[in-house]
Amino acid sequence: MGKKTAGILASVALSAAVLAGCSGELSNEYVTVEQYKGLEVPQAVSAEVTDEQVEQAVQGSLSAAAVRETVTDRPAQDGDWVNIDYTGYIDGEAFNGGSASGTDLELGSGSFIGATDDYAGFEEQIVGHKAGDEFDITVQFPEAYQDPNLSGVVADFHIVLNEIFTQTVPELTDEWVAENSEGSSTVEEYREEVRSLLEESNEESVNAELESSIQDALLAKSEMKEYPEGSVNEQVQMANEYYTSMASMYGVGLSEFITTYLQTTQEQFDSRIEEAARKTVQLNEAIKLIAEKENLEPTEKEYEEAAAQYAEDAGAEDVDAFVEQYGEDAVRETILRDKVLEYLVENCIQVEDSGE
Repeated sequence: MGKKTAGILASVALSAAVLAGCSGELSNEYVTVEQYKGLEVPQAVSAEVTDEQVEQAVQGSLSAAAVRETVTDRPAQDGDWVNIDYTGYIDGEAFNGGSASGTDLELGSGSFIGATDDYAGFEEQIVGHKAGDEFDITVQFPEAYQDPNLSGVVADFHIVLNEIFTQTVPELTDEWVAENSEGSSTVEEYREEVRSLLEESNEESVNAELESSIQDALLAKSEMKEYPEGSVNEQVQMANEYYTSMASMYGVGLSEFITTYLQTTQEQFDSRIEEAARKTVQLNEAIKLIAEKENLEPTEKEYEEAAAQYAEDAGAEDVDAFVEQYGEDAVRETILRDKVLEYLVENCIQVEDSGE
């Protein structure tokens, strides 16, 4: 999901009339903004793109274009790729997060559970088997495993070896560049193209960092008087729907996801979600206040152009369907927020980060 799409999911808004206080503050029935111009934020510096980073990106593109060839005349060996289904068991019971289907794995890559003093590694126990084989292996999770409930635990896995294949990575040649790049025709031109893309990515990261700092600074310079009816609950609901979707990707329910993967309690989770929801509403109300004061509301043309860009960033071909999916109000609110944040970045003061 792109940044703009994620922003749409975080947007909640109710309109309010702007009143200018005698002290120069902006205020309405919901929020008071003490300052929005000249906000001090840590200086964001774009890192220089190195030759090593360019080469890594180039090799990544070549790897993505690797030619896949199925192996049928021999067992799997180190360096092969395999496609497997697997189910993990602890004391005879399947455990959550221990099963998957159609997984591609490079043998010898160290991606899966490695060897211990008593047990061979997951990948090395696949070596020697042929496509179509079903077999069981036993491994031991490392002591420093990401899920402390599995640290040092011995588990059995039932493996179905669907396919053995190799991947041949193409060489970087002018011919490959001409076939795979829209803007380059030689190797050197392609490297410069990749460098430009990395520099653009770095610049986007700097802007994202500035916008994040601006939001923190604006929250510090604003204060809620009253929350629009239902606004906080709506944000809480959206957050719970997001984490429920995340949990389903891990094959567990929300409660188990909270305790196992977020490693917190339901009470702490609910408290953090509530706090984040209130900050989101506060930020949205402050932004609307600034937008009206500075006449930053997007024109209809700006809205249409931005909506089309958001849809493109999200990989959606139909702009109308994209807007319908997220809701026109949410899309308009996100466009407004991004325009205000751009204005605040242009009018902020970047100071050297003291580390405090």
